[in-house]
Amino acid sequence: MSHLILKIDSSFQPVGWIDFERAAYYMAKDLVLWDSGENTTLHGGHNCDGVQSILKLPSIMAIKGKPRNGKFKYQINFSKSAMIRRDRNVCAYCGTVYRSADLEVEHIIPESRGGATDFKNTVAACRTCNCLKSNRTPEEAKMPLLYVPYVPNIHEGLILSGRSIKADQMEFLMQGVPKHSRIRSLRT
Repeated sequence: MSHLILKIDSSFQPVGWIDFERAAYYMAKDLVLWDSGENTTLHGGHNCDGVQSILKLPSIMAIKGKPRNGKFKYQINFSKSAMIRRDRNVCAYCGTVYRSADLEVEHIIPESRGGATDFKNTVAACRTCNCLKSNRTPEEAKMPLLYVPYVPNIHEGLILSGRSIKADQMEFLMQGVPKHSRIRSLRT
């Protein structure tokens, strides 16, 4: 069972992915506000009468409790693989599509100049373009960016997490993806 369950808070905001064990815990503790999607059936042990326990877990589960709106901001942790998927495996300088293994994290403002390793300051680049740009800004290197980096929202981040996502989970997450997001072109 490689699929995980999409955890939603009480304000209908996605929180993250949980495994079957955690989902079973929420159900046993009556912490599920609502659920949706295709069920996965788990078969447990047998009782003294020989009856096997069965638990049906949905693919999307909202958990009771205070919503995390307001002060708490959902944030996606930066990773090379998520950044490359965000950029659709396209080099930001030459526009060529590469395998993930052939792309590097390219800092727009070089790390040696205080540039951060985050979604706002990095793009996918092939080794050739990364070496050509070197320790310069795109303007200094006369290598304009073909697209602008951005920080994915929680919906995009969960899609970019590299997990196997069921159709109903993807449909839920896509409702929160901005219309201008490059993630939308991944579905075509």
